[in-house]
Order: sequence, then structure tokens, then C-alpha cells
Amino acid sequence: MAQFPSGAPAARLVQGLPAILSVLSALCLWEIYVRVSGISPLVLPAPSRVAGQIVANRDMLWANTLPTLQATLIGFAFSVSVAIALSLLIDFTPKLRRALFPVFVISQTLPLVAIAPLVVLWFGFGLTPKILLVALVTFFPMLVALVDGYDSTEPDIEALLGSMGASRWSIFRRARFPSAMPYFFAGLRISITYAVVAAIFAEYVGARAGLGIVILNAKNSFRPDLMLAAVVISSLLTLVLFGATALLQRIVLGWRHAGAAP
Repeated sequence: MAQFPSGAPAARLVQGLPAILSVLSALCLWEIYVRVSGISPLVLPAPSRVAGQIVANRDMLWANTLPTLQATLIGFAFSVSVAIALSLLIDFTPKLRRALFPVFVISQTLPLVAIAPLVVLWFGFGLTPKILLVALVTFFPMLVALVDGYDSTEPDIEALLGSMGASRWSIFRRARFPSAMPYFFAGLRISITYAVVAAIFAEYVGARAGLGIVILNAKNSFRPDLMLAAVVISSLLTLVLFGATALLQRIVLGWRHAGAAP
């Protein structure tokens, strides 16, 4: 059997083949069930009908994808900044961990369905509430990952740097922060999957444009095919952003694979 380098596109395709086959099989079974059972498209549209809606409404879907993407990217960038700033504060002031972590945990227990309308009420229908909701949903996994990553630093490395006269900041920059990077990217991949959902939910509660508005209007018009078309677009958007974070990790942490066998 032909062997491919672990990083080759062909190797990645082979690795992803089971997932691709699983998705295609599920879609085929769905299509067959709808056609055989005769169920109404108002209850369960076939995948082919959903695909037809994506093609027929591609301009409208694209126009509403852009506001969702904008809210997701800006909100996620703000979330990353907040997570890094808080992790630095906690790492340099250990007592704050005991004081702040319970507050952060409580922030994650707040139901989004109750918080989102309040945020929209306070900040209006613009971009601000979407940014805040995306940040609220996504910052905690990155914060926890960073703090755990700092704690994973080898004590011997810190002791060696300290014996050489390195300052607390220098030890952090040269040892603790690099040690946290794999943890950070793990949290980043988790958080990015929530970001699109949070942005769409914020739009669903109150916005002028976006995939959330498409889903809301389709629901009110009894158009499950169009609703699912918007859901498919949001899923593809999430997959693209997830892939972008994985690529970013490979670029930033490429040194970890430098000594790996091809």
C-alpha cells in the first residue's frame, strides 16, 4: 500500500475519509427516507431540496453570512484578547485566581437565552451586543487552557532561568508562555466552534441582518428547507474557522514538528 508523508494532502484526505463517508451515508439515508416515506417537506425537507435552496438563494445567504462572519471574527478577537489579559493577571497575581475563577465559572452558567435579550436591550441592535455575547461564550475555555498551560511549565526550566538571574517576566516570556501554547490552541479550537453559534443566536434575538435573521424569517414563513440551508452555511462557516485555527496552530507551533520524521 502506498505510504504518504503525514503532512501530505493525500494523507490528510485518507485520514478524513471515514468522516466524509459517514456524512455522505447519513445524507443518503435521509434522502431515501424522505422519498420513500412521503413525508411532507414542511416537516422534513430532503437534503436535495435544502441544497436547491442554497443554490437558489445563494446571493441572499452570502449577504447575510458576511454580518455573521464579521460579528464572529471581531467578537472572537476580543475574546482572545480578554482571555490572554486575564490569564496574565491571574498568573502574576495567584491570589486573584481564587477570587476571580468562581466569577468566571458563574458567567458560564448564565443561560444565553436569558442573557442575549438583555444585552440587546442594553446595547441595541448593532454590532456591540454580538461582540459581547461571542466573547462571553468563548473566552472561558481559552482562559482555563492558558492558566493550565502556564502551570505545565517544567520547574527545572524555571529554576535554571532563575539561577541565571532572569526576571519574573523573562521567565514567563521564555518558559511559561511557550509551554502554554499547545493548551491555548486546544482552547482556541473549542471556543471557535461556539463563536458562530453565539453570533447567530445574538442575531436571532435582535439584528437587522445575518444568518440568525434568515433562520428566524424562514421559521416564521414555515420554510424548514431555507432554515436548514442557513444551518448548513453556518456549519460550513464553523468548519472553515476551525480549520483556520488548526492551520494557525501548525504555523505558530511548527517548531514542534521540525524534528518529526516525514
